[in-house]
Amino acid sequence: MPDSADQRLLDHVRPANWNCRPKPSYDLIVIGGGTAGLVSAVGAAGLGAQVALIERDLLGGDCLNVGCVPSKAILRSARAVAEVRAARGLGVGAADPVVDFPAVMQRMRDLRGHLAKNDAAARLAAAGVDVIFGAARFSDRRQIEVNGVRLKFGRAVIATGGRAAIPPIPGLVDAGYLTNETVFSLTELPRRLLVIGAGAIGCELAQAFALLGGIVTVADLAARPMANEDAEASEVVQRRLAMDGVHFELGVSIQRIDRQDGTVVARWERAGSRGDIEADAVLVAAGRTPNVEALNLPAAGVAAGRGGIKVNERLQTSNPRVFAAGDVAAPWKFTHAADATARLVIQNALFFGRRRLSSLVVPWCTYTAPEVAHVGLTAEQAGRTGTSSIRVPFHDVDRAVLDGQTDGFVRVHHSKGRILGATIVGAHAGELIAHVADVMRRRGTLGDLSGVIFPYPTYSEALREAGDAYRRTLITPGARRWLARYFAARRWWAV
Repeated sequence: MPDSADQRLLDHVRPANWNCRPKPSYDLIVIGGGTAGLVSAVGAAGLGAQVALIERDLLGGDCLNVGCVPSKAILRSARAVAEVRAARGLGVGAADPVVDFPAVMQRMRDLRGHLAKNDAAARLAAAGVDVIFGAARFSDRRQIEVNGVRLKFGRAVIATGGRAAIPPIPGLVDAGYLTNETVFSLTELPRRLLVIGAGAIGCELAQAFALLGGIVTVADLAARPMANEDAEASEVVQRRLAMDGVHFELGVSIQRIDRQDGTVVARWERAGSRGDIEADAVLVAAGRTPNVEALNLPAAGVAAGRGGIKVNERLQTSNPRVFAAGDVAAPWKFTHAADATARLVIQNALFFGRRRLSSLVVPWCTYTAPEVAHVGLTAEQAGRTGTSSIRVPFHDVDRAVLDGQTDGFVRVHHSKGRILGATIVGAHAGELIAHVADVMRRRGTLGDLSGVIFPYPTYSEALREAGDAYRRTLITPGARRWLARYFAARRWWAV
């Protein structure tokens, strides 16, 4: 039985007795009510198209229900614990924090229920979208069936998203496990938590549960956490999570998981050595898999692979009338990327646009403390291509020093000043990377960063310092000799 907060959520995103009488045909039919589906449907309806959106479960998708919204609410509570612990170092006396885990989860549910109005069925209907709840499947290349009714479409968008990938570890299913779809339903804190996967989701939730009082172990086959990020960023995150109580078992292969007398035992191997991890619960955060199985794609002539729906640069599938957006097709599995790809689809599907997926500049952020944000080329890619890099440590940024948040850096990759990528590790990194992404979108340079007047003292001054550092490299020995003669001449004329 849902509590009042969950009921408020359901009243918005899956209202009881919702009645929508579908039309026989539509300009656009959208399958999936997550971010990509919502943006596609509302955007097209706002332009005057006749639009239907079909959702099999809850509107809002992962982001609202089991992703960004609940995770960031819990991370805020965890950050409060860290702030109390750090208070003494700021000259403020504070008792050890006492965590009320049920209250933390209740706050999360309350906020989720409050924000659900933005994705509500009633709001979509008011925008001119026919919202149909049910499981959609293609009948042929021009029709979609839902609830026993066939609907004809001029264009269709597949925006069915993805779900947690479950590794084939013997015994895992029998032992029981959590994913992002179930972990936010907890009302009691697991005393010992094993997190399988040291990617963004695994690291965020591991740090949160450790700060909230759990004994957390993160296991991964990779040699470092967040292995797709800058190696130095991984080092900073691992060090901070370890300080917060997270234990890492890296480079390990989990051979088997058993539940014995209520305790989960995970057996691992690493370079010939073996060991066990004991836990009360297991959280699987080992990647994502696309939701495509129930769509009857062959009937529509839509090709798919392990990575999801196969699309061209215009996000068009092998059926020219069908497009795909969001996690089910895009290389970036983020809410803001789903939004961006949906906007691209609207232009290409309804107005014969030619906007290309490769034209998007997509930043991202992992919301550990410190945050890790990135856009464009990685450090590894920059190294392979001989691209230059400039690094500004936060211990050289006054605001970071004053806040005691010096564990991090800004690293910008460039070619003769033109910015090709950046990684930022530190407080507010997610806010800072947006400015870099905007400069990159305009094909801007480090000189553009140097020319911005940032308020003092702020973390954003690190961006200006990166620009200033580049400008200093432009002063060659020859230029210095010319300047020396110039100023000598000025002094002579002044006499």
